Amino acid sequence: MSQTVLIEALGRQLDIEYAFVGRTDADAPWLVILHEGLGSLAMWRDFPQALCSACGVRGLVYSRPGYGYSSPRPAEEHWAPEFMHRQAREVLPALLSALGAPAHYSLLGHSDGGSIALIHAATYPRTGAAAIVMAPHIRVEPLSIESIEAARHAYLTTDLRARLARYHANVDSAFWGWNDMWLAPAFRDWSIEALLPSIRCPVLAIQGRQDQYGTMAQIDGISSALPEAQCDRLCLQGCGHSPHRDQPEAVISATADFLSRLADQHRVT
Repeated sequence: MSQTVLIEALGRQLDIEYAFVGRTDADAPWLVILHEGLGSLAMWRDFPQALCSACGVRGLVYSRPGYGYSSPRPAEEHWAPEFMHRQAREVLPALLSALGAPAHYSLLGHSDGGSIALIHAATYPRTGAAAIVMAPHIRVEPLSIESIEAARHAYLTTDLRARLARYHANVDSAFWGWNDMWLAPAFRDWSIEALLPSIRCPVLAIQGRQDQYGTMAQIDGISSALPEAQCDRLCLQGCGHSPHRDQPEAVISATADFLSRLADQHRVT
């Protein structure tokens, strides 16, 4: 069951919806789970529990401001191109501090959440044990814009708004914050490629070959920016933008193997 915690970030006080899943003992390693651009804690459904049980970790799942049952986006606020940077550098550190996170933790993010995980890992290289990113964005591609424009049309003309409303207290806050930001002309030059070489933790980059929001160039860019031994890749055939929904068993197995291997290496050293 989720609960909320009050933090100070983005220039105001925010209620953040969160839940812990998986292990409960004090020595359990943490995996911080970051949702997609239209996601929330509830939209992960049972994936975090299944993942954290398989990996033997304590999962922290939360809804970013504007999503789920966290504080909504003020109606007059339009998210700027650096919004994901501020999530990684302001909101997430404040949340981890409020919840008493350990000094070292791993990150798992999907889509925008994957980008936030990469920014956070690059900004705080000494705290990250590992980063697992599914369908992350490191730059804006024409395919991304086309699909986000299509999402806008669907939100206005189909039952998409009603379906998303099941997962957000203020569905318009969630949708328009994300959609307006991505479609703003100022966002076309957004990129985190210059940050990637600052990442020091091992990275597992996962991409579906049929992803409608990004091409394989996204994880190609991650692997080319990092030493070969630092970055593992999982390319999934028959998989779209949500690997954890399309092929959950493959994602869970790869993540569990990745974290287990890192834990073994840590014990040896």
